[in-house]
Amino acid sequence: MFLENASEKGWIEVICGSMFSGKTEELIRRLRRAEFAHLRVEIFKPRIDVRYSEEEVVSHDASAIRSTPVDSPQNILLMASGVDVVGIDEAQFFDHSLVEVCRQLADSGVRVIIAGLDMDFAGKPFGPMPQLMATAEYVTKVHAICVRCGNLAHHSHRLSDDDKLVMLGEKDAYEPICRHCFAKLRH
Repeated sequence: MFLENASEKGWIEVICGSMFSGKTEELIRRLRRAEFAHLRVEIFKPRIDVRYSEEEVVSHDASAIRSTPVDSPQNILLMASGVDVVGIDEAQFFDHSLVEVCRQLADSGVRVIIAGLDMDFAGKPFGPMPQLMATAEYVTKVHAICVRCGNLAHHSHRLSDDDKLVMLGEKDAYEPICRHCFAKLRH
């Protein structure tokens, strides 16, 4: 569907969930479909996320897509002119100005697709994700499987006692667990 007024075609999509739930995989799938449709796509991630690659967004299953690491959401605005679709991975690591940046992009006719953790290791809303979810036209919550009982997992349980909010890690540092197993571990 093509609209004459470009500002009528922008919107925000959020893909959220725990670690190992497939957020980045779903982000990459949507961005590849946009590229297949010959749309101009730019992908951004926080510069601090260097777990798999400095220049690519990479899912835990090793799917990858080219990206631009940025220090702040304002950099996204500067680099996204003339694009149809903006992808943003690991949105929880950006500050709250990301919400306004995404609004500006969508208001100017850009489809914005964001992936990020909705909760931190302590089970609290993470960074700008709650506001992004409230602002978005579409929210997809994906789930991992609890490694302890097999239920749907939506918590990212940190395996160490480190209480820093931001601690990059993979399967050696986090495991997906369900609400009930999370509650048992917290008591």
